[in-house]
Amino acid sequence: MMHRFAVWGPRLEDCRVQVGDTVHAMSPEERGWWRAEVEDAGHGTDYGFLVDEDPKPYPDPRSMWQPKGVHGVSRVLDHARFEWTDDGWLPVPLARAIVYELHVGTFTPEGTFEAAAGKLAHLRELGVTHVELMPVNSFPGRWGWGYDGVSLYAPQERYGGPEGLKKFVDACHAAGLAALLDVVYNHFGPDGNYTGKFGPYITKNHHTPWGGAVNFEESGSDEVRRFFCDNAQMWLRDYHFDGLRLDAIHAFVDRSAKHFLEQLSEEVEALAQETGRSLVLIAESDLNDPRVVTPRQGQEDGESGEYGGYGLDAQWSDDFHHALFALLTGERRSYYSDFGSLAQVAKALAEVYVYDGIYSEYRERVHGRPVEGLSAHRFLGYIQNHDQVGNRAFGSRVHVEAGMRKAKLAAAMVMTAPFVPMIFQGEEFAASSPFLYFADHEDRELARAVSQGRRREHAADGAWDEIPDPEAQETFDRSKLHWEELGEPEQAGMLEWYRSLVSLRMSQPSLLDGERSHVEVTFDDAQGWLCMKRGPVKMLFNFSDESVSMAAPADGWVLLASDPTSLTENSAFSVPPFGFVALNVGWREGHGEAGCGASSGHN
Repeated sequence: MMHRFAVWGPRLEDCRVQVGDTVHAMSPEERGWWRAEVEDAGHGTDYGFLVDEDPKPYPDPRSMWQPKGVHGVSRVLDHARFEWTDDGWLPVPLARAIVYELHVGTFTPEGTFEAAAGKLAHLRELGVTHVELMPVNSFPGRWGWGYDGVSLYAPQERYGGPEGLKKFVDACHAAGLAALLDVVYNHFGPDGNYTGKFGPYITKNHHTPWGGAVNFEESGSDEVRRFFCDNAQMWLRDYHFDGLRLDAIHAFVDRSAKHFLEQLSEEVEALAQETGRSLVLIAESDLNDPRVVTPRQGQEDGESGEYGGYGLDAQWSDDFHHALFALLTGERRSYYSDFGSLAQVAKALAEVYVYDGIYSEYRERVHGRPVEGLSAHRFLGYIQNHDQVGNRAFGSRVHVEAGMRKAKLAAAMVMTAPFVPMIFQGEEFAASSPFLYFADHEDRELARAVSQGRRREHAADGAWDEIPDPEAQETFDRSKLHWEELGEPEQAGMLEWYRSLVSLRMSQPSLLDGERSHVEVTFDDAQGWLCMKRGPVKMLFNFSDESVSMAAPADGWVLLASDPTSLTENSAFSVPPFGFVALNVGWREGHGEAGCGASSGHN
């Protein structure tokens, strides 16, 4: 059995590979690559690289298996050994998706891929179509969010390693669920990142919140780009993921003639054609730049508008979240200072970006540009995600910040908006557990700095010792979901509400229509109501603390309501404070008649 070891190391004067207790010389080749063929090595063989005079064997930057953690040696993995059972699998198109974001370590008490697979029936019954995993690449310590990963090709061993991840994806497909993976291509974690010993993966000429930026444009960047493109293809090809979510692409610095995202989009499209599978790329971006999800030059997808974008399939829509969250909670700190009015919620529903080329007080500059000629299905809408919950001092969820009625109202808007809806783990049953920021850095000085930094960041939220310590196991344990809560009245009621909302969305063709010109919104900021009409479905959202009356059409009927509805003396529906009602009003009203006939007042 012969295995070929290879590593990109343009910074090295000498490189050897240690296989077991034996050291083998490696030959330098073009563009900084080192290679060696070794007998009696293959699947399950442990190895590490000896660089220059350093006696320590370092893990492979492209290691596919790190059974002893990010500081240990690597292990050879043969992807062909796994027996998949998902032949013929086809995911639901993203346009019809209900996405569910989860963190493997806290989704179940066990915190493993196997245990998470045991909850897939719950997601299927809820109506979820796509399961999105927060990063599962190897990161230091026993727990973490995964965004400080350093072995980006190797699934976290504590979750179940490569075999466990493949079984999870196979189980998703068997359950009729597509699988998406969150990947981090904007930085490496500081603990256990040895790529700098091999080559210029990071540049000091550009900076991110996590340090130097990934080198997408300078000397050596061809191989750095290759590293990340190959990583994306590995998850999609060898682990059968149906798509990737790209973390914080606004932290990419790339002035190349062909942007890294365009290259990645091209290569993923080519892989989809090669495999006959539908593959998607979803970005996280706060640029408010529609070019991210605009088709590439020459790319055909039937949408109008100018081509020449990066060609990604969709992106998270933070403006929609911020506008809705600020309205419901009254939050005005940090980026929420730019939001808070019902008019902004209405604008987000109709035009996607609230800041589309207008001045932002928070940023102190003009931000964004208009979305033109793009389907609303290019954007994901949500009221919770790992960032918007976990970056709060106490990891509090929306029902804690705003109350159960407002949380139900928010859910109704997310599920009936024109965007692709996304749910964060536990949201569907108003989980009592928070989702806190947690990490377990093995470098004690780094761990101390992270703990102190977190407390300084949230000094206004409580006393120093009240802010949960991200490095404490208690913080991690508190973030785990308590599935026994499903039997509690409030949790069961919220779960039934979410199931009803998902059913409403999937049963009404007009609610699956991504054409933004078919979304008609009227509102009254002073009285606190918003009406959204999508085809024959008309919805009233009452954001006020007084009842609102809604005209009752003669041939219409209630599809779903947050509260029992009753006719008033003037043949109108009474919608209670922070209530919601959806009506089928037929097509007689025609497009352009979005008026709700709503008015404030106690009934």
